[in-house]
Amino acid sequence: MTIRAKVTDRLSELAAHLPEDLREVALAAFAITPEARHPLYQDRVKWAALRADRDPRTVRRRVDEAIELLAELALPAAASGSWHVTSLTLALVLDEPCVFEQHRVVADQDGFRSFDLAVGAAEGMVLYGGTLAKGTVELPAPLSRGESWEFAAVFPVEPPSHLVYVPRHRCEAFNLRLRFGKEGPPEVLALDGAFERDVSDPRYRGRTLQVDAAGEVHLQFRHLTPGLVYGARWADQP
Repeated sequence: MTIRAKVTDRLSELAAHLPEDLREVALAAFAITPEARHPLYQDRVKWAALRADRDPRTVRRRVDEAIELLAELALPAAASGSWHVTSLTLALVLDEPCVFEQHRVVADQDGFRSFDLAVGAAEGMVLYGGTLAKGTVELPAPLSRGESWEFAAVFPVEPPSHLVYVPRHRCEAFNLRLRFGKEGPPEVLALDGAFERDVSDPRYRGRTLQVDAAGEVHLQFRHLTPGLVYGARWADQP
């Protein structure tokens, strides 16, 4: 396979995670879209502008935006050879407010003895499975390759407007529970493979979630992509 083919395949793979409008302009700008394979960048931008019925200057800004997101996606994930998450559960209780965090991890090499928290709170109460140390969990003894371990803790938090997880290692399953109580927010949006800026970007429109009669929302994510955002955000309560 030629270098160009490898680069094209990698860019196409990364672009698949972009919103459709950004994906189209990015693939055109990089001359990956067959119809946009013009020698000059300005001609590729012009082609994308005509296709999208937009001004070329607008398309160039969208290309710049797409390139920033592609660069974010291309950042290498944390070394995945030491451990991975088979199950993560986060449960936020807004009445308190506090977050319950439970991990089930598996060692991918001998001598594994620490992993990162999802919430990253400075202080918390460990329920079982280890010791807190600056945003990480220290295990009581190192694990051998293939061994699994469970850890759980509760962390006090300021009342948030979102709760998200950005995996840096392989994560097979993430369960998120939100308990708003009687006064639920007017809108809750899912963040499923989003970018970190989407957490606060008012233009982002994720899947709308329904708060049930108990004032709760439950989300499940499977086979998460490292570096992307999974969770939910919500508007201020009325």
